[in-house]
Amino acid sequence: MASKINTSFTSLPTQKCRRTNQSSSFSSTAVSNPQLLSTLGNFKVLPLEIFHLVLRCLSVKDIGMLSMVSKAVNQHIINYTSTSSGSKRLLLQDFHNPELPNTSEDSDLLGYYRALALTAGWDELECHRVYNFLCELTSLPRRMQTVVCNKPGQVIWREMIDAPTDESSMKGLADAIKLLYDTGTKEWTADDVISLVDELSVVPREWLLENNARLLIQSGNNICFTFMASKAVNGRAIELARLIVFLALVCEKELYCMDWTVKMMQKVCKVFSTAVERNNFLESVANAFTCVTMEMLQPVIYGDHNEDDNVFLNLFHLLHAQANFHKEVLYLTMSTLSS
Repeated sequence: MASKINTSFTSLPTQKCRRTNQSSSFSSTAVSNPQLLSTLGNFKVLPLEIFHLVLRCLSVKDIGMLSMVSKAVNQHIINYTSTSSGSKRLLLQDFHNPELPNTSEDSDLLGYYRALALTAGWDELECHRVYNFLCELTSLPRRMQTVVCNKPGQVIWREMIDAPTDESSMKGLADAIKLLYDTGTKEWTADDVISLVDELSVVPREWLLENNARLLIQSGNNICFTFMASKAVNGRAIELARLIVFLALVCEKELYCMDWTVKMMQKVCKVFSTAVERNNFLESVANAFTCVTMEMLQPVIYGDHNEDDNVFLNLFHLLHAQANFHKEVLYLTMSTLSS
């Protein structure tokens, strides 16, 4: 569900800092730890401007080697990278361009970053310790086994937009979403996964709601409920009501138990904080069945279906889905009254 917005802001300073014309020395901006200052060597007597001039004369590879001399030197190189001249020198300016770099300077820069190892300078024991820690923290072996052993998933976005798809077309994507949701790590929270599912179905163009419902069903009960509950608490009850209709339609087409949809709706109803909100939502569900039926019936009435049997078949499934859905609602109501 959507996270609460943090409304606490850092207070602004009451006075602006005055500018000074004094040139900063290399050591004055370093960490005040005497041990770190001692690692600067002869560089500590240089003004920062001179040090930056020295960096401009070095190749990218030499700067990378220099950054491993000490933590103090590394920090100054990081600060240099954040400057305008440093970022133009050390960072690719056209990072998102899929084409290969045109200039030799960009080629050298890209080649260096390819060869640069994050563990440079570590001994073998340190590497093993970090690897074992990451394996334990992220369940890396299990996730690697899942990625390697599973067949690659592929979703053709055009089909998601133009026409209802089948169960096999969604399996790979649904498995990937479940893998993200079930990792139990801090990298992907439940809110992140639900936001991802929401974005997948609207970017670059909005999916058919039936395909969205099919993906939620295949993603499992937890993801489906969390997605629907997120809409409920964010005031998107009308969208949620239409989603209920298409969940019922998919269950009818795939011969799933219709009571699953009814129980999912019943569970989502508990998310609403007041009885008025619940009643309005249930009324929206009933209206949504009517609206979707009229939308599917309109091409038949006006002859816009081009003799496409799928239009009639989809309408047939929807009418049966509506009947079976309300039948399950009646069963649930009567069993509640009798108990």
